[in-house]
Amino acid sequence: MLASNNPKQFGLIGYPLGHSFSADFFSQLFEREHIAAYYTPYELSSIDLLGPLLQKQTNLYGLNVTSPYKEAVVEYATELSAEVVATGAANVLHIRRDARGQVKHIAAHNTDIIGFRDSLLPYLPDLSGAKALILGTGGAAKAASYALEQLGIDACLVSRSPREGTIGYDSIEAYLPEARLIVQATPVGLRCGEVVLFPYEKLTDRHLCYDLIYNPSETGFLAEAKRQGAQTKNGLEMLHKQALAAWEIWQTP
Repeated sequence: MLASNNPKQFGLIGYPLGHSFSADFFSQLFEREHIAAYYTPYELSSIDLLGPLLQKQTNLYGLNVTSPYKEAVVEYATELSAEVVATGAANVLHIRRDARGQVKHIAAHNTDIIGFRDSLLPYLPDLSGAKALILGTGGAAKAASYALEQLGIDACLVSRSPREGTIGYDSIEAYLPEARLIVQATPVGLRCGEVVLFPYEKLTDRHLCYDLIYNPSETGFLAEAKRQGAQTKNGLEMLHKQALAAWEIWQTP
């Protein structure tokens, strides 16, 4: 437990942040566990604003990182976890400071991998032998791909600009018979009325459609998948699991 006479600060960076539940989650955690700390969202219009933020907020010891900075933030770290090295993306910064409050060390971690992987475990029996499609190629998509590799599930990333190692959206249909797990890892759906381009009519009750977005709780992608009888899951459980993993990291010396 943190000393009450010197509450540490934690926070979230990204842009925009109006959809995020992170501040509520950590505020409730701190209150429930009687932890003297506080959590602040920082909506940064550019990753270049991170340096000045770290200098100004001398009691800031940990940051969650969300879209669109999960890849760009890696350049600010002085230490990278094995998962960050493998994916090129981070969603957690652990900041260490000297006695004057100046930054002396920043470790980058990726707890999205833990959150996604562990939230998927109950579904594994139904996914035996299945492959996966991941919509998107950003930091969240890379974390999902890494987690699926750990679980022994072959995954293919889907991109609007396909290149080596990815496919285009116009090729999805050919993969669907075997790809029974569809992971939606783009920001499409955060705004009301947005729907991911996808051949929904090819989905069946054997498919699991997992949208990493949690607010709204049912995106257009999930609503369309549900109409076809597919199982659906949003990203709220993943959020909670990755946040708890981040808190464990921040408590280490």
